[in-house]
Amino acid sequence: MSAGSVALSAVLLVLLTVLVPFSALSAWVDLEIDDTDRYVAAVSPLSSDPAVQSTVADLVTEKAMEQIDLGPLQETVRDFLHETVRSFTSTEAFRTAWDTANRTAHQAVTTALDGDSGEAVTIDLAPVIEQVKQDLVSQGVPFADQIPVERTEITVIGADRADTLRDSFRWLRYCSIWPAVATLVLLVLVVGVATVRGGVRAGLIATAAVGAGFVLGAIVLRILVAVGRSRVLDEVPDGDRDAAAAVVDALTDSLRTTVWVVLAVGAVLLVGAVVARVLLGRRRAG
Repeated sequence: MSAGSVALSAVLLVLLTVLVPFSALSAWVDLEIDDTDRYVAAVSPLSSDPAVQSTVADLVTEKAMEQIDLGPLQETVRDFLHETVRSFTSTEAFRTAWDTANRTAHQAVTTALDGDSGEAVTIDLAPVIEQVKQDLVSQGVPFADQIPVERTEITVIGADRADTLRDSFRWLRYCSIWPAVATLVLLVLVVGVATVRGGVRAGLIATAAVGAGFVLGAIVLRILVAVGRSRVLDEVPDGDRDAAAAVVDALTDSLRTTVWVVLAVGAVLLVGAVVARVLLGRRRAG
């Protein structure tokens, strides 16, 4: 292996280890976080998530019981109302209300990520509570008309953590999908030039370096997603943490899928190039 091939491989490894996670994150912000339909599609299944259903039931019950004073019957009514609301969260009406709330919340989320210092990122459950109240009142559930419909938030990203993320989100939003496009163009050019100037062997070495870079980049991306999740949830209030974790996991699901796709592509390129290099060497030796 020539010194030039070694240098090229080293440069490719370093570039891809940085560019793969950066490209994936900037494309994720552009294609999912900033797109209302994709955002809603990502969080829509959470209407069936037990943590989300439990959080909604707890919040609705807590708000309603602030308006009700029945003395010794207070806890009995609280339990009854909580179970009734919890049952409602398994209905189609709740799923529709959840989607409506998140379609409205999407603008608030993107605005908060662009917003001022000290502003948390939250989801307002008022549209969900409105639907819950209407359904329970229509069923004649006692005290359902006492449920107040007001801004009721689930904190997804705490204020301090949001402040540290805002600059990163702005840069990722500005870059959009172009880092991913530039990375692919760069790879084609580098492998092509290596093949033209150094022959098939040099092209295979460059391809192996690309594969290894993809594998390392995928590993770095997975670490970033895991660390980001942990740090975001550290500042979420205990009562919102399970629901916030479900939301974060839903929104980053595509990133975790990207990790496995890039890892698989990288492994195929690396192994394929090494095997082809070995076979080529044997053929020439024969």
